[in-house]
Amino acid sequence: MVKKTIIKIDYSKCHTGASTDPRDCRKCLHVCDPAVFLMHPTLEDHPDPHNPEIWRIDAIWLSKCTGCMKCVSICPEHAITVKPGDSLATMRGH
Repeated sequence: MVKKTIIKIDYSKCHTGASTDPRDCRKCLHVCDPAVFLMHPTLEDHPDPHNPEIWRIDAIWLSKCTGCMKCVSICPEHAITVKPGDSLATMRGH
């Protein structure tokens, strides 16, 4: 069985309770050349569409991840972890 790359975002650090509004930060979005991440409003029903708590960043296109770890390094909240899957490990020679 082939293990896929896993990218996790700790939403207690990026989104709810974070010191940085994800809409102002966007560092992972800008540093990721293959554009793995997407920022979007959550599906939560909320009276204020400008409230930062309804916005979140998700790793959507995992198959595009090159395992460069730039997103992990640049995140000011240390909210991103990447576990490379089999294809990334093979590319890196591990």
